[in-house]
Formats: sequence, C-alpha cells, structure tokens
Amino acid sequence: MDPMSPDPGRPPTQESLALLGSLAGGLAHEIKNPLSTMTITLGLLREDLESGRGDGEKALRRVKVLEREVARLEDILAGFLQYAGRHRLEPRPTDLNAVVAEVLDFVTPLAQQKRVEVRHHLSPDVPHLLLDRDRVKQALLNLVLNAQEAMAGRGELLVQTSVRGGAVRVDVTDTGPGIPPEALPRIWEAYWSSKRTGTGLGLPIARRIVEEHGGVIQVFTEVGKGTRFTLWFPVPVGEGAGAPEGAPAAAAGAEARA
Repeated sequence: MDPMSPDPGRPPTQESLALLGSLAGGLAHEIKNPLSTMTITLGLLREDLESGRGDGEKALRRVKVLEREVARLEDILAGFLQYAGRHRLEPRPTDLNAVVAEVLDFVTPLAQQKRVEVRHHLSPDVPHLLLDRDRVKQALLNLVLNAQEAMAGRGELLVQTSVRGGAVRVDVTDTGPGIPPEALPRIWEAYWSSKRTGTGLGLPIARRIVEEHGGVIQVFTEVGKGTRFTLWFPVPVGEGAGAPEGAPAAAAGAEARA
C-alpha cells in the first residue's frame, strides 16, 4: 500500500503521518516566496492605481510579474500532486528504446545550447515491457534534465539500454561534478535540492515511478568525474530467463561508487 495513500479503513501509520508532515512543510516553504512576491507586487500595483501616477507600461510589468509567479505556483502544485497523489498505472506493452529516443530528441536542442553532447546506445535486444509509457517517460525526462543541469557549460550525457538476465537496464550517465558524499543520502528527499532553481521533486518522482513498476533505481557517483543513475525494469514472464544480473532485490536508496 502506498504510504501516502493509506487504506481508508485503517488509521494512518506514524510513517505515513511523518511523510505527509514533511511534504506539507516542504510545500509551505516552496509557495512562500512566490506568494510573498505576489503580495508585494499587488501592493505596488494598487498604489499606482490609487495615486493615479501609474502608467500602462509600469502596470504591464507588474502584471507580468504576477503571471510569472502564478505559473511558478502551478508548477509547484503540479509537482506536489504528481509526487504525493494516488496514481493508477496503465501498463501496456511498450518499446522502452522508443521512449528513451523520444526523451533524447526532446532534450537535445537545449543540451546543444549548453554545450552538452548527447549520446546513446540502445540495445536491439530490449524486449517490450509492460509500462505506463507516460509515467516512465516522465521519470527518464527528470533524470536526463537533472544530468544536463549538473553539467554547467560543457559535458557529455550518455543513455544506454541493455538486457541483464530477467531485467532491462537503463543507464543515464553524465560527466558533471558528481554528488558530494554529504549530499548523497538526501537526493531522494522531497523538496531537497542543491540547486537554486527547481522544486526538488525530480529525483523522488523518478524513483517512485520506477518502483511503481516493480523496478529499482540506483545512483553511482564520483566527485569530479560524474554520476550514473541505473534503472532496472523487470521483464514480463516468458520474455526473459533467470534473475536480473547485478540488479538489487529491492530499492535501497542511494549507493556511492568509490
């Protein structure tokens, strides 16, 4: 049972209450700044209108600020609902290589602007998997964008797919600065981020989507050399043989690579 969507017939557990409390606190913190900006801007706009000193150009600038902050609040709310809400997967036979290719086609133009080279190696042996295509695409997009943002100015992004025993493996590797040891245990926490921008939900959402599909996500990182996120998706019975080689039995958070 999803700890954020407890059985209505049972009282919430301490774990679920703690998680909901953490999410509520994070959400309150995230919306505080845009609400503050909107309050100040509305006050200035009101003063301009009441005094009669305002002009159309200044009023338009105020309105654009309000529009920007409203859009920011919408993004924050959408991220919260995506992470904390109850989701019903709609798995269908899916070509995972095609999903990866779509994500890379989408991000490559922006990556090129940031001087990030995007490469891929998609194994032709990858079978069709039972996936919710849109949800998995979102998880991959979160990981790829996160990797791209980590490489400020120049770098290389490599995405690979392969088959290992009874699982399909997806590696998203960047040549960024790596994740410091003190930050590594926190990267899966909702609303935690080492960046000034973003909601801090990209990695937690990606992890939840992978685990909803019965998969596992790992991270291997080395400061000064880069980071690799590895996703494991189970192959449907009859499509593969044996247990996934090298895949952990269950998600265990982050792993550091020496």
